[in-house]
Amino acid sequence: MDLISNLALGFSIALSPYTLLLAICGCFIGTIIGALPGLGPSNGVAILIPITFTMGLDATSALVLMTSVYYGAMYGGRISSILLNIPGDEPALMTTLDGYPMAKNGRAGDALVISGVASFTGAFLATVGLMILAPLLARVAFLFGPAEYFALYLLAFATLGGLASNNQAKAAIASCIGLAIAMIGVDNNSGLPRLTGGNMHLFDGIDFLVAIVGLFAISEIFFFIESHGKNTSIGVVLGRVTIPWKDIWDTRWTQLRSSLVGFVAGILPGAGASLGSFLAYMTEKSIAGKDGKFGTGVVKGVAAPEAGNNAAAGGALVPMLTLGVPGSGTTAVLLALLMTLNITPGPTLFTDQPEVVWGLIASLLIANVVLLLMNVPMVKIFVHILSVPAWILLPGVTMVSFVGIYSLSGSYFDLLLMVGFGVLGYVLRKLDVPTVPVILGILLGGHMEDALRRAMVLSDGDWTYLFRSNISIGFWIVAVLGFVLPLLLRNVLKKPDAVQD
Repeated sequence: MDLISNLALGFSIALSPYTLLLAICGCFIGTIIGALPGLGPSNGVAILIPITFTMGLDATSALVLMTSVYYGAMYGGRISSILLNIPGDEPALMTTLDGYPMAKNGRAGDALVISGVASFTGAFLATVGLMILAPLLARVAFLFGPAEYFALYLLAFATLGGLASNNQAKAAIASCIGLAIAMIGVDNNSGLPRLTGGNMHLFDGIDFLVAIVGLFAISEIFFFIESHGKNTSIGVVLGRVTIPWKDIWDTRWTQLRSSLVGFVAGILPGAGASLGSFLAYMTEKSIAGKDGKFGTGVVKGVAAPEAGNNAAAGGALVPMLTLGVPGSGTTAVLLALLMTLNITPGPTLFTDQPEVVWGLIASLLIANVVLLLMNVPMVKIFVHILSVPAWILLPGVTMVSFVGIYSLSGSYFDLLLMVGFGVLGYVLRKLDVPTVPVILGILLGGHMEDALRRAMVLSDGDWTYLFRSNISIGFWIVAVLGFVLPLLLRNVLKKPDAVQD
């Protein structure tokens, strides 16, 4: 009965005309922000925070507006990923692997519709999970110490090399490049610069958004110039945009599994939507096996990461609201907003200020429906991006990329760095080295190093501390199996072919 009464309180707040208008505006603005390369949800929310103070919004209204922008940006990140192979934000990286090939095959509309439905499924189930299981699931985070986090990140890299690439050596090299880039900057412990070459611009490290836009957007422009527009989605003849009911039905279990995986990843502080998207994609790829043809433009390869990253976005709100620990970069910004509004997140927030929590939860449920109704009809508008002449679209993408990156820091050096990453991405793709492990190395490298340092400090340098808990041992075993088994299975699968030859 408490749940019903709390939901009634939440909907009485969320369904007020003013709050409902804020949620709708936040969804629309967030979708646009998510589609723009280089911004993403965390920067979009951070940029819009001053507006909440200018408008004089109370705590509930401000939180509803910002979380609607957050959810909208998670939806919007798929648009440029599918249409142009340019992730709007880091969680949308995995969507490019199958979404862009679908667009090149003339199924851009289907890919956008499926991603929108999967995003709704993941976000809706995550909101329900936040509503029902928040107190229980918050305790799971207490079981994860630095040793468990280190093993978790190692698992991510091991399975990336084992399952996501036909050439594990190239995937491992790409991961090492990403980890090396993540080490650039001033060491937090010693205060000494690392791998900076004496350049002060590198003392703060390399912003992953600069790397993402360079490796994907700029390198894509280089490839377009080289191929004169061949083998890209631009100019592809599009079929009539319809709702692919069969594909949606066929991916129902994929959406449910990926939502669960993403939600669990989201509630782990520091993991965020990027890891949720990756784990959801890799889970479905491992279930489908070689016959799944992931990476060639299959619908499950679009549904899995979209359900996973949106579920992780909702799951990241659990530790923020119940523990006061941000689960992702965007929730860290939202946490700063709450602190500014004199609201202290934690276990007592649900009892001391229920109108804030339950008004937020009810608004998120409404925002998910609004985003679904808003995004699916707008697919007909989005797909026309591919009909824009290349001599107009490519300079536009370049301009948006440069403006988006320059707006983050106002530094010309970041623009040069972005072009440098574009050249790196072009070279890696020419050598058939995957770029996704590079990005994941940059994203997870710092967290992985911090977890290892904390583990060594707690154990006084005893490396066996990394294997003392059942959770970390389980992660280590799965990591080793995930890297070794594909090698063995690949050799086994090749033998019958050799006999037939």
